[in-house]
Amino acid sequence: MVDLDTPLKTLLGARAATLLADGLELRSVGDLLDHLPRRYHERGELTDLADLVVGESATVAARVERIERRPIRSGRSMLRVTVTDGRQLLTLTFFNQTWRERDLRRGVTALFAGKVEEYRGRVQLTNPEVHLLEADPGELGGSGAGGGGAAEVDVLAGAQSPGGTGDGAGAEFVNALVPIYPAAAKVPSWTVARCVRLALDSLDPVTDPLPADLRHRRRLPGLLEAYRKVHQPANRGDVHLGRTRLSWDEALVLQVALARRRREVEALATVARPGRPDGLLAAFEASLPFELTAGQRAVGEAITADLGRPVPMHRLLQGEVGSGKTVVALRAMLAVVDSGGQAVLLAPTETLAAQHERSLREMLGDLARAGELDGAERATRITLVTGSLGARARREALTAIADGSAGLVVGTHALLQEDVQFADLGLVIVDEQHRFGVEQRDALRARGRRPPHLLVMTATPIPRTVAMTVFGDLEVSELTELPSGRSPVATFVVPAMVSSWTDRMWGRIRDEVAAGRQAYVVCPRIGGAGPEDGADTEDRPTATVTEVLPQLVGGELAGLRVECLHGRLPSAQRETVMNRFAAGELDVLVATTVIEVGVNVQNATVMVVLDADRFGVSQLHQLRGRVGRGEAAGWCLLHTAADQDTPAWQRLSAVAATTDGAELARLDLVQRREGDVLGAAQSGGRRSLRLLALLRDEKLIREARTEAFQLVDADPALTDHPALRRLLATVLDEESAAFLEKG
Repeated sequence: MVDLDTPLKTLLGARAATLLADGLELRSVGDLLDHLPRRYHERGELTDLADLVVGESATVAARVERIERRPIRSGRSMLRVTVTDGRQLLTLTFFNQTWRERDLRRGVTALFAGKVEEYRGRVQLTNPEVHLLEADPGELGGSGAGGGGAAEVDVLAGAQSPGGTGDGAGAEFVNALVPIYPAAAKVPSWTVARCVRLALDSLDPVTDPLPADLRHRRRLPGLLEAYRKVHQPANRGDVHLGRTRLSWDEALVLQVALARRRREVEALATVARPGRPDGLLAAFEASLPFELTAGQRAVGEAITADLGRPVPMHRLLQGEVGSGKTVVALRAMLAVVDSGGQAVLLAPTETLAAQHERSLREMLGDLARAGELDGAERATRITLVTGSLGARARREALTAIADGSAGLVVGTHALLQEDVQFADLGLVIVDEQHRFGVEQRDALRARGRRPPHLLVMTATPIPRTVAMTVFGDLEVSELTELPSGRSPVATFVVPAMVSSWTDRMWGRIRDEVAAGRQAYVVCPRIGGAGPEDGADTEDRPTATVTEVLPQLVGGELAGLRVECLHGRLPSAQRETVMNRFAAGELDVLVATTVIEVGVNVQNATVMVVLDADRFGVSQLHQLRGRVGRGEAAGWCLLHTAADQDTPAWQRLSAVAATTDGAELARLDLVQRREGDVLGAAQSGGRRSLRLLALLRDEKLIREARTEAFQLVDADPALTDHPALRRLLATVLDEESAAFLEKG
């Protein structure tokens, strides 16, 4: 019996199994069949040799152009074979393999696998593995479907020896499409193909994890047929159908996991926070000096409805910088306070936390001064908790939080410490959620006696958040309107190699300052000898605050009032510089990303970002949100030395083309990948998705969600679907399940 759990050692023998395990981390038949081709070579097509990258391993299909033998030292010989794709040439160098002259004749087409190197200005492969594509498939003899020993000979023997079967065309390549697999140094693509063929020939019927009625409705092949279509396709249609079926496996498993989690969350009893008609919220709305936008009202109604249910809210508030997210958040916080609970606003930096606290106090006025002589009758208290609080101030703040007298709490990571205890935590709001890890957000939510409601806010969601919204596990509200009085920001990419453009960039700052306005110059690094300023890893230096500041003061911005701001300055000095800039006592601030969030100077209208290609999409969008916050138009100039045909330039051009944070988040997702949906990584280092691309397969994922909820509602324990239950247990271990629970 051979099934998906059968160890490869049983099927292929010890030597082959060891090579697959060590080189590709494949240990079972299921692992092998899930190791899908990277691409397909179509007979008659040749690989574009111009795409080869020095230092990478490659498998290319090319035609032999010429071959020559040369003697080398110690009586040995070297064979130099030149192959072509019809346009470019590639040199293959073989040492002590003169027997290859017999097979690699002019005009022969073959697959060549090896590491791409450069020698004397020419790209070459040294001692590449070779697989002829024009030999008789019968050269290999039988299929090798016998026991372990026979299988081992079939898949490995003769790969580099004269006359060995490893150089034949092979029964695995009888179709028009030749699969090209991710390979390893000792396991070339065609060896993987032989192993796959043996596995498919030996595999007993498998129990399909996808329910039969679902496969019928969606017109999907069975699992074994899908494997055959992706590994041994007759045409491109087979590949598409097979990969679509395997993508459904991936999507359904994750959606079933999320559906079960959602039903479990809905079963949790939390405290409904419906507010009251004569409370703080009503008094605040009556005092507002401006009209809420239609978007703010609509989002507020959705949040109010969520808060009024005894089910924990789990909502993302996505809105452009300056779209009024803070007002929406405050209205939600007041509804919770009106219901007898406490609300927390978690900010990533002390600067932003302090600004939030000031903003809330200014907006609430006497409604934030409970217990004070000039406090309103229905007032509450606002408490700020940061790491720099003195011991006495911290004790007073923690006491107010613990006894419930502080209805509104604003703070940084300092709120995550164990000695912070709440009387009745009802709502957690996380601002700029890309600055916090999942574990950190969950640590604060765990402080409530019952699960609190959660609202996360951002201008540009991180890839994992986009993933969770696509999967439907995070409700989304968007603010797309700018409040009255806000101006759009015009963004331009400035090429460093065009000096006239750079001169005009600095001229724009001088023009704005002459008009009575202010500017930012942002650098990727501080400079000097700080721990965050290691050696440059690229072939050009990075702009630093410590180098740029004197250059500007003595050159392009001479005569203007210019100072610097960065994280290495003492906190008191940072605050002094920022206050002077906000008061109009400085014209230009040369800074790092310390100004990315929490800086609100309405008179600042222009920002220059030096070496802009060193910043991520989200950072650039956040940074430009610091300008254009008043009635005057804003300018963001992205200065870069990147070439116009590079991905870096294209990324900057995309940022310049739109101010839609959601669209930029999707761009970020394409470039960084979605992170590990079932793990703690927030960008693309780890993936729990092999086939699914969230944006490309969004329709399929949403369809799988519908199917998953129907399955879970009808059979929560998956009793009637044991194969799906086993697959779910394989994908979703205890750690991943706990991570999902944290959201």
